[in-house]
Amino acid sequence: MTEPRLSHLDEHATARMVDVSAKAESERVAVAEGRVRCDAATLRLVEAGLAAKGDVLGVARVAGVLAAKRTAELIPLCHPLPLTHVDVDLACDASLPGVRIRATARTVGRTGVEMEALTAVAVAGLTVIDMIKSTDRWATLEGVGMVAKRGGKSGSVERPPERAL
Repeated sequence: MTEPRLSHLDEHATARMVDVSAKAESERVAVAEGRVRCDAATLRLVEAGLAAKGDVLGVARVAGVLAAKRTAELIPLCHPLPLTHVDVDLACDASLPGVRIRATARTVGRTGVEMEALTAVAVAGLTVIDMIKSTDRWATLEGVGMVAKRGGKSGSVERPPERAL
């Protein structure tokens, strides 16, 4: 068995973009999640649509989609992908308290869309924080990670329960 190695490093440990030109095109899907924790009073404002900056969940949803589309500009060595779909779902959760974020990205291509899904979650979460910081300056973005992916050589993969976010 060969030692695992980072795909973005060449034999001299120099960072480089991975050459995917020999890979077959296939449908690629990635799902990522994260959450913003805030105080309960702020969450009630978000739920009621009364946050000072407006529709927190709606603006964050659009920000997440836009971020997924610009991932290659934000993440060094990331391939620009023709996304066929991006869905960003945000839900208030009083048990946190906070907002749960889930993004799904799709493409047909030679490389996966994990970074696009993760970027969508991260930017949607940061947007929530920006829009609520006047009432909760200590809100946090946490637990951003992959939940599942499908397509390519590795097929379908889901996060194991012991690695829950």
